[in-house]
Parts: sequence; structure tokens; C-alpha cells
Amino acid sequence: MATFIGDYQCRLDSKGRFIFPAAFKKQMPPGSSEQFVVRRDIFEQCLVLYTIDDWNLQLDRIRNRINPYNREHNLFIRNFFKGTAEVTLDSSNRILIPKRLLDIAGIDRDIVLAGQDGRIEIWDVKRYEGIEMKPDEFAGLAEKLLGNKLNQE
Repeated sequence: MATFIGDYQCRLDSKGRFIFPAAFKKQMPPGSSEQFVVRRDIFEQCLVLYTIDDWNLQLDRIRNRINPYNREHNLFIRNFFKGTAEVTLDSSNRILIPKRLLDIAGIDRDIVLAGQDGRIEIWDVKRYEGIEMKPDEFAGLAEKLLGNKLNQE
């Protein structure tokens, strides 16, 4: 599993390609494939890029919880895969994002690639700048989510 750390501003070319940051490439496990899956995020107006290995881990988690003969589960799967594409690093370390996905995320030209542990979020730069929490709000959220758990360890 990859762990991506950092955020990097990039610019899309006229075809919708960006240069994959060298720092992220170094953070990929040795022998990793240069295939990725990109999809729209479930909660935010951004895209999410997974290495193919991390994507397969996500699918395993879903497969273990989904019954394809349940109508709600089937609806979830259909919408989960809607807005998904397989992409590959080219010989110049660029990734081409399909235009339909760029449109879904409201991405035009300037983007931020934000490492989020096993995935990379792809944001329109202006939208990314607007998501910052106030320090006291972030501290409260950290305490709520992690405070008791950290005290137990």
C-alpha cells in the first residue's frame, strides 16, 4: 500500500494531462505498477487517484460488504463505479484525466494534488484553498475522533 504525503500544485495541459510529482513517485512501493484508477470523490467536489494496488484493496473492502442481489447495494455499486477511469503514467510521467471527470470536479487548469495516505485527491486550486479549517475547529475534531483512542493505546 502506498502512503502519499504532501500537496503539490500542477497545471493541466490542453489535453487534460499533468506531470505526476516526483515526490509521489518516490513514495510508491518498489515495483508498483504505473496504472492508477481515478474517480469522483463520494463527499467532496474533487477527484481521487488510487494506485491500482490500493484500488484493489478498496474493491476488496466493498466486495466483503456488498450483496449484488440487494437492490440498495446494486445502486451503490452502480454509482460508485460511475465516474471512474483507469489511467496510466506515460513515458513523460504524465497522467491524462478524462474530460468528463474534470468537468464533474469543476477542474479547469490549475490543480492541487493532495496526498491522503493511500490515495491522492485532485482539486481545483481555488476550491482546495477554500477547505481549510480554523485551528481550534481542527483541534476539536482531532480530540473527538482520536482523543479517546490515543489514550487507550
